[in-house]
Amino acid sequence: MKNSSLGRILPVLFGFFVMGFCDVVGIATSYVKQDFGLSETVAGFIPSMVFVWFLLLSIPAAVWMNRLGRKRMVQISNVVTLVGMLIPFIDYSFVTCMAGFVLLGVGNTILQVSLNPLLTNVVSGERLTSMLTAGQVIKAVSSFCGPFIAAFALGVLGEWRYLFPIFAAITLVSTLWLMFTDIPRETGVSGTSSLGATFSILKDSRILLLFLGIFFVVGVDVGTNTVAPKLLIEREGMSVDQAGFGSSLYFVCRTVGAFIGSFLLAKMSDVTYFRVNILVALAAVCVLFFAESTAFIMVLVGCIGFFCSSIFSVIYSQAMKSRPDKANEISGLMIMGVFGGAVIPPVMGALTDAIGNQTGSIAVIAACMVYLTFCAFRLRKAC
Repeated sequence: MKNSSLGRILPVLFGFFVMGFCDVVGIATSYVKQDFGLSETVAGFIPSMVFVWFLLLSIPAAVWMNRLGRKRMVQISNVVTLVGMLIPFIDYSFVTCMAGFVLLGVGNTILQVSLNPLLTNVVSGERLTSMLTAGQVIKAVSSFCGPFIAAFALGVLGEWRYLFPIFAAITLVSTLWLMFTDIPRETGVSGTSSLGATFSILKDSRILLLFLGIFFVVGVDVGTNTVAPKLLIEREGMSVDQAGFGSSLYFVCRTVGAFIGSFLLAKMSDVTYFRVNILVALAAVCVLFFAESTAFIMVLVGCIGFFCSSIFSVIYSQAMKSRPDKANEISGLMIMGVFGGAVIPPVMGALTDAIGNQTGSIAVIAACMVYLTFCAFRLRKAC
């Protein structure tokens, strides 16, 4: 029944490029902060406009997905994203930027809930972790391109906000490609569910451990993406457009790490890979407290991106494999954990304002890393 032909896999994987659009909020935060004269605390809430929807909509999206199907939910997400990308381009103001980020977050939430399990419709179970990591490579490429597109829009087109119609066009391509691709409807999952039944799965201590792992690994991802340019601005005196390359380097290294991980994870234990990588990433964050030179900061940010690149895929696939009969519901729960991207940046911003420099932000990222290290070792005991 399951057909893993390249013609069916490619349009699904291309959806991960659209998924990466949410990471543009990192460099966009710096631009919006500069354009509208925002404080660190207020700017820290900009990523929340994108990521809070993972808390509010992930479980309802999983419930709807049981009724509408995974492919249809992906298409709904594309339409929402397309509209969100056009609003701040048509009328650029602080309010319309926030509206655009809200719709980007809503669309991305639905996309992540539905696109990850849609992969199981076109690939076999033993290839899931590797294929999810391949999807993360594509997502990382998209994330890496974001700051460059913003810099291109600013330098060539005159305003950074011209990246929005570019993103809208790419989303339209993804929508049309998937529309004309025949993907088999999912089987082996329950046709109906409820919010209560879905949340009850968190009573499983393993699922709860993994849910919190998603929360903190996304917090690390969004937090590092956000703090990288700020560190270069604060410690090296760079301009916003120059510092944006700190985010780009982070995503380059995350892309390379995910690409390598997609091969290594096909040959070694998911949990062992998780354990080794998180220990190195934790060490890099600790050293980042003391980094002063541009090169040293960039190397450490790159290390965090490289060694954290496959952790999301490992945690997600471990959860999906735990209860394959509840794949849609577990996908909703795991993606709900992505709201860590809404919680961690405001905490970073508040602590940075309290301390007076970006050391506060690094401390919050380090705390997230400590939990992920705990999670890696607990999973090892559970396996």
